[in-house]
Amino acid sequence: MPATSEKTGRYLDVIHKISPQLEEIADRSEETGEFPWAAFELMNEHGLFKLTMPTEWGGEGMSASEYFPLMAEIAKISGVLRMLIHGQNGTWRMIHGFGTEEQKREWLPRQVAGAIFSMALTEPGGTGRGLATTAVLEGDEWVINGEKHLISFSQEAEVVHVIAATGRDETGGAIASAILVPKGTPGQIMTRMAPGMGCHGSTHYHITYENVRVPAANLLGTQGDGLEISLRCMLDISRVSIGYSALGLALRSFELAVEFAKQRVTLGQPIANRQAIRLAIGEMAADIYSVQAALADTCARFDEGRSITAEAAMTKLQALEMVGRVTDRALRIHGGVGYLKMHKIERHYRDARALWFEEGTAEIQKFVIADQILHHGHAL
Repeated sequence: MPATSEKTGRYLDVIHKISPQLEEIADRSEETGEFPWAAFELMNEHGLFKLTMPTEWGGEGMSASEYFPLMAEIAKISGVLRMLIHGQNGTWRMIHGFGTEEQKREWLPRQVAGAIFSMALTEPGGTGRGLATTAVLEGDEWVINGEKHLISFSQEAEVVHVIAATGRDETGGAIASAILVPKGTPGQIMTRMAPGMGCHGSTHYHITYENVRVPAANLLGTQGDGLEISLRCMLDISRVSIGYSALGLALRSFELAVEFAKQRVTLGQPIANRQAIRLAIGEMAADIYSVQAALADTCARFDEGRSITAEAAMTKLQALEMVGRVTDRALRIHGGVGYLKMHKIERHYRDARALWFEEGTAEIQKFVIADQILHHGHAL
């Protein structure tokens, strides 16, 4: 890993200090499936949800290169905690990038203080130009109708950034816009979805909008900015965040596998002496190292203000494939006992699979990369 800044080092010390408490809370959420409010409050108390927020709004103003090693460290502990720090250090970008001064003054101080923000883009029938959720301007109010699903932490959120169709283009595709819908708005009905394979304690909701009315001033940017807001403010850098999540999870799985291989004795010697185990450890280390380098380069480009659409997709694609291989090998090194919940690798193996679907699948990343090369002249 590259040398850390003073800020990064200070917050790494904070994370290491509170890690035992976070581990204990995450273990309870793993058993109960309940949202880990105690961990949320502890992380908020230590400033972990305002790391990337600009200093003018009370944040730390950390660059991507400074922040993401902290993201990876939290990912070593728990999938749900990783999701929280990822979301809270990213969703502010939409209001900061496209909001009016009034919107910024209303919402950004709340998030610095610990309010949860959520974004509702995904629908049962798809996203993008196929959006079915509509927002119609009636007088000085938007009237929203439709459905969203797989929306993380929306019940817990103070505001949901709803991406809805405010019109149709000549081909029938959605003209998508972003509208702020505060918590408790009548007609916004949330139903918690079934528990996931991993990241227990995270919450995902199906949201139904039944004639939801919000002020016209709740529009972010202008009509038609919705996909641009979600892409420019969230998706590119969020894909890097998922890459670092995969990196942290892979590093922890690797550490567990190496520790187990040294301790597990068969036929009078540690299994770390077995050729097959040593080959697996070598492959895991090389896999992790290559993704570390790619992620560091992408962060440097982002911090320089350069477009990272292709790089973000490439690093997420690499990280997905890497974490799949590493967690698979780590579980196999543990053998049958690794399948039991008494070993942390069982949880990390499951948590890794959530990354396949956040911010687009591997196939979507390939399409994004190809589009950047074929239509935007991206050069490697």
